[in-house]
Amino acid sequence: MKYIAVGIAGMVGASLRYLIGLSFQHLWFYDFPLATFLINMVGSFLLGWFTLLLPRLKFLPPVMIPALGTGLIGSFTTFSTFSVETVELMIAAKWGITLFYILLSLWGGLLFSWLGYRFGSNKGRRRK
Repeated sequence: MKYIAVGIAGMVGASLRYLIGLSFQHLWFYDFPLATFLINMVGSFLLGWFTLLLPRLKFLPPVMIPALGTGLIGSFTTFSTFSVETVELMIAAKWGITLFYILLSLWGGLLFSWLGYRFGSNKGRRRK
């Protein structure tokens, strides 16, 4: 059952990523791959958040934890697209954008994961 749930959630995450990517083709005309960057930042935040939040939700069946984390968020974010877009920027000799994209993605992903983790760790705690 867990594999089916991960697979279904994966289809949803991949479809969302594809739709967002298509939408940005009509909105963003610059060299910086904004759609992939934003998708990866949102996904980093959500995975950090879900990592701590989902196991504490008593109403959520245990099978849904890997479905939402690995399936939905794992297929929504995309390291392979980031890598291909980075190589394409290198081939086009757009070195400034390439370096900016790499550094912003690395540090942004870590920052948003940490923020999601912090957000997840603070939810459900009572303040004294």
